[in-house]
Amino acid sequence: MAGLIPQAFIDELLDRVDIAEIVEARVPLRRTGRNAKGLCPFHKEKSPSFTVNSEKQFYYCFGCGAGGNAIGFLIDYERMEFPQAVESLAHLCGLEVPREESPQRAQQQSQNKPLYELLDRCSKHYQLQLRSHAQAKKAVDYLKNRGLNGITAKQYGIGFAPEGWNNLEQALAGDDKLKKQLVTAGMLIENAEKKTTYDRFRDRIMFPIRDIRGRVIAFGGRVLGDDNPKYLNSPETPVFNKSRELYGLHEARLANRKLKRLIIVEGYMDVVALAQYGITYAAATMGTAVGSSHLERIFRQTSEVVFCFDGDNAGRAAAGRALEASLEQIKDGRQAWFLFLADGEDPDSMVQKIGKEAFEAQIDAALPLSEFLFASSAEGLDLQSVDGRARLAQRALPQIEKVPDGAFKQLLLQDLASRTGLSEAGIGQLIQQAAPPPPTEEYEQESVRAPAPQPVQRKLLQKSQKKPGITPMRTATTLLMFEPELAKKAGDFHHLQGINDPEAELLLELLQSLKEVPDRPPGALLGAWLNTDKDAIARRLFEVEHLLPEEGTEQEFTDAMNRVRQQLQHQHYLLEKTELEAIGLAQMTSEQKNRYRELMALLQNRHSLRAK
Repeated sequence: MAGLIPQAFIDELLDRVDIAEIVEARVPLRRTGRNAKGLCPFHKEKSPSFTVNSEKQFYYCFGCGAGGNAIGFLIDYERMEFPQAVESLAHLCGLEVPREESPQRAQQQSQNKPLYELLDRCSKHYQLQLRSHAQAKKAVDYLKNRGLNGITAKQYGIGFAPEGWNNLEQALAGDDKLKKQLVTAGMLIENAEKKTTYDRFRDRIMFPIRDIRGRVIAFGGRVLGDDNPKYLNSPETPVFNKSRELYGLHEARLANRKLKRLIIVEGYMDVVALAQYGITYAAATMGTAVGSSHLERIFRQTSEVVFCFDGDNAGRAAAGRALEASLEQIKDGRQAWFLFLADGEDPDSMVQKIGKEAFEAQIDAALPLSEFLFASSAEGLDLQSVDGRARLAQRALPQIEKVPDGAFKQLLLQDLASRTGLSEAGIGQLIQQAAPPPPTEEYEQESVRAPAPQPVQRKLLQKSQKKPGITPMRTATTLLMFEPELAKKAGDFHHLQGINDPEAELLLELLQSLKEVPDRPPGALLGAWLNTDKDAIARRLFEVEHLLPEEGTEQEFTDAMNRVRQQLQHQHYLLEKTELEAIGLAQMTSEQKNRYRELMALLQNRHSLRAK
């Protein structure tokens, strides 16, 4: 991202959109006066308990406690990141999202810029060595024997790191500052005991790894001699996180104006060899299993991914991990396929044997995710027996439950019913039996909510439990969220400062914000609190809102603020009394004794008032 999204723009955006229209485009609603009602998309229900309030611009479910504004709805329903949700709403309003640099981000970019420049110099250095170094012939011969030509090698920036302990250091580390940067970038290794440095990559074919913007962020090196490991990658650095990056993705985007699909292979040479044969839509992970971060990046570029693995046990195990990672990402409109090559073959060797057309024919014939899911779940089972089919259901159901709700998930369940002979009702019963027990709290703690399929699935609120605690603090904060004009009645609120209580901090922040910008749209601050440590508290306030009166809110707010002031004053008295008691009556000064008696009287008076 270019920078932070200004809060003023988020406020304007939330003021422009109608949350009912945003929700109604995804969830059937029935208008009832100023509200709209429908079946909750976040839990299964038969009677509608999901409401959308256009006047206050928020949604709330009385069954599972889901609540928020338009941005929060897109985050939970579409499984978007916060910036994506803002971009989506801005597009609907015909607005362009502005960006502003935070000091922290600007500092980080300033620190990283020299690393990008230095890594680019490293890449050019390695390419020069491939062309001109005395040892380059063995590297060139290796690439030719692997079937690569100079055009492909140049396209992917392939280079050569000669033998020797400090070739790169001598070429690029002109001073101590550059040497330190090369260590930070992972290109030099520092021996702390001997206080020396040496090249990380030696006697290797060098593959520069580029980010989505085309900047060199790391390297992979394929050994030419007998050293181990065969492939060596850069370590994690400030600009390289191997669990997120994909080798060849940048080149695939350059070669394909619209990336219809992406094939994920296991090695650098697989990507480069496929590109040489005209299959320019391959990428590879860097020695790690395919993870959710990889898939998020993949599905931002294309809607179809093909995982290509060797047909041996290791390839099957890798495919199983890719399946696990894919299940939560496969919403309607996305597709994943699994291609297994013959034992002893990899994409590099296979494409050289059979050519582009035959290889792409194998891609077209790859197993869809559904077939691989059921095949792997059925492995070792006798599906002709009742026991085998029952075990298939037990194995497959937990996998299917990870898939986001939608047509694809329903078809998987129907397919499972067909394969096992169970009715759809029987499958539903098994799902219900496997569901976790209901929560013991009356609402689910948002701060510990685990990532869930799309849209986020929430547990039901237990109706047998008492209603959420409507404390004065929550009452005042909730009223302010939805009726910001009440801030004018807040009076002095400096007593909230310095209180080590998240809810007090939230109320103080809200009051200060509304003092600076009195006409903020109702509920707009929720947008600022999303994805922060205040998100969980803010969302829980929706459970209080519907219990508050619709009339007389000004008096309700004034009373709540007075009670908050009294409670905090009482806490202060108790703390002061405890501190004096720690001194001991015999050690107190006459002034401290007088204050102690005064505190006792104040606390006793408050206790008497409460008793009445």
